[in-house]
Amino acid sequence: MQLRFPLAQEPDQEAAEQGRKLFAGPVEFLKGIVAMSGLPPADRLEVCFAGRSNVGKSSLINAITGRKALARASNTPGRTQEINYFTLGDSRYLVDLPGYGYANAPVAVVQKWQALLRQYLSGRQTLRRAFVLVDARHGIKPVDEEIMRLLDSAAVTFQCVLTKTDKISTAERERVLAQVRENLAPHPAAFPELILTSSEKGEGIATLRATIATLE
Repeated sequence: MQLRFPLAQEPDQEAAEQGRKLFAGPVEFLKGIVAMSGLPPADRLEVCFAGRSNVGKSSLINAITGRKALARASNTPGRTQEINYFTLGDSRYLVDLPGYGYANAPVAVVQKWQALLRQYLSGRQTLRRAFVLVDARHGIKPVDEEIMRLLDSAAVTFQCVLTKTDKISTAERERVLAQVRENLAPHPAAFPELILTSSEKGEGIATLRATIATLE
């Protein structure tokens, strides 16, 4: 029986080279968005990264782009309330969504961000895939389920990316994978492959680059 949500295979040589070239080219911060009116022209394919606070999103974006401080990590969860746009050459946008699941942000701030997120996800025609980051030490939590349901309702394909996989044992990894697969099963928008990553060790970086580079 075929495993549901198998691990993504290592990219073939051609796909790996496409990924390498894309991220070896110019990668620049474009702008931070606080309202839909500020979105850049929908003139190219884009992917977005979502994840709860402290999941390692900034570290992963810095790792795949090969820039140490492109995405700024914050020690204060929920500090970044903007949708941050980065250009990958002239063919892609990489979009960094604010971290969610933070307890210290004012309710009004959270509500404003949630409304903007819904508008963005449901109204951005060029958005090809959302990468939902999940901490491999903890698996999918209820707050992750919220963003996944939102992606389902917006009909945006999302792919689960596990972060910090170097922090757990092989046995623990299998347990977390089983939990993730079980939780992804009810979501119609979930892409049927998982990507395991470690920003520190470089695991999964080439796979993620190739995935982004080969989207059409």
